[in-house]
Amino acid sequence: MADLRLERVLWRHGCQVVGVDEAGRGPLAGPVVAAACILPEGAALPGVNDSKQLTEKQREAAFGPIQEIALGWGIGVVDAARIDEINILQATFEAMAQAVEAARAMAALRLGRAAEAALLVDGNRPLPQWSGWQRPVVGGDRKSLSIAAASILAKVTRDRIMVEYDKLYPEYGFARNKGYGSREHWEALERFGPCPIHRRTFIGHRQLRFF
Repeated sequence: MADLRLERVLWRHGCQVVGVDEAGRGPLAGPVVAAACILPEGAALPGVNDSKQLTEKQREAAFGPIQEIALGWGIGVVDAARIDEINILQATFEAMAQAVEAARAMAALRLGRAAEAALLVDGNRPLPQWSGWQRPVVGGDRKSLSIAAASILAKVTRDRIMVEYDKLYPEYGFARNKGYGSREHWEALERFGPCPIHRRTFIGHRQLRFF
């Protein structure tokens, strides 16, 4: 279960801790979404853990309380066209940078001042756009409550986006598969070809010929 051990070390040094995570690196369609979350010292969020270990209902239930308790939170969204242009890794970094900027701006507004921030980034790569202190944390959404909270914000936001896209492109089942390569999704690609939110670099030439 995610806790505050990593955060406490940084809080003792006077840092504002920003947890950062993403959702949607692997799907065939839709954006990659990142979130950043700044929790107050000693924050309590019972049941908040890695979003992948929670049910959709549990994630939705945690979404509002995370926003309420956070000093600042932010969302970054990079669409499929941009993913194809710069690749998924760089698009993920771009979304993370957007999220961090938004979370820090919200915290500064609420606190009346900007604070020195330290990033805890889920995964094994640092955020290139960040020049301050940061630590990549492998499996961070299971270790850091700030990262776990960010993972829920990112996952719920992206799922909601894909449900809205399902209304525009119902043939692909986006509300159910969220853009991932389910059998239903691949069969729809075979029948209809890709739609405007598909990642051209993620699907084969066989499907691209229909577009």
